[in-house]
Amino acid sequence: MLPKNFSLDVANLLAIVRQTKPLVHNITNYVTVNDVANILLAIGASPIMADAKEEAADIASISKALVLNIGTLNERTVESMILAGKAANERNIPVIFDPVGAGASKFRNEVTNQILESVKISILRGNLSEISFIAGLQSSTKGVDVSEADLSNDAESVANLVAKKFNCTAVITGKVDIISDSKRLAKISNGHPQMSKVTGTGCMSSAITGAFAATTNDMFLAGIAALTSMGIAGEIAYEKTQNLGTGSFRNAIIDSISCLDTNTILERGKIE
Repeated sequence: MLPKNFSLDVANLLAIVRQTKPLVHNITNYVTVNDVANILLAIGASPIMADAKEEAADIASISKALVLNIGTLNERTVESMILAGKAANERNIPVIFDPVGAGASKFRNEVTNQILESVKISILRGNLSEISFIAGLQSSTKGVDVSEADLSNDAESVANLVAKKFNCTAVITGKVDIISDSKRLAKISNGHPQMSKVTGTGCMSSAITGAFAATTNDMFLAGIAALTSMGIAGEIAYEKTQNLGTGSFRNAIIDSISCLDTNTILERGKIE
């Protein structure tokens, strides 16, 4: 059960991120890399994008968190991800894994399993289809989007199963976000449907999860802080741009993250 002041814990963690400006290493996909860098700057962190195998381990070693995202997958970056992940593990640096499209292709499935077998993951963040595949359940991944066929899977059970299986914090994003470390479970009801109309909101969520993970030993809290922040930002962005279209909405998400403060989290956070 979550303490009553959990929204305050989230707000305090945001303040720590902005005070410490943690370096977050991202090996992410080229569709969203600019948004990932900008959302990290907006939350108060310092992004670095280094996917060459010649330096991936070195950069991971000096960072405070590592975010691995397989959105645009190729053999070259797979090797870099594993090298970086092992370097992070050696130094107890948290690793966030976003298994974009897991279940969609043989290659993607093989790489997902390879990373999970080679690297100790701190936080696993994905949609219900992706995490259902990792849990070993029936899944019908539809590209990078959750499949309607998988909505019948119980997200709480899936999150608990994966968290226990990999000894990590599992984060499933959806209409209601689910976070579990197999001992504690939280549900976050912030966000707006328009967020699914913009490429990169999932990648940005994983990135800021890295920022929060860099500043606490509690990965459960880091997951909650990231999804609450992103959800609130989506709500505020829609309020400001609902008559302007998705391009303005995308920019407004980054604006809203940059302006996020303690009072906004306390007033708008929907954590249970």
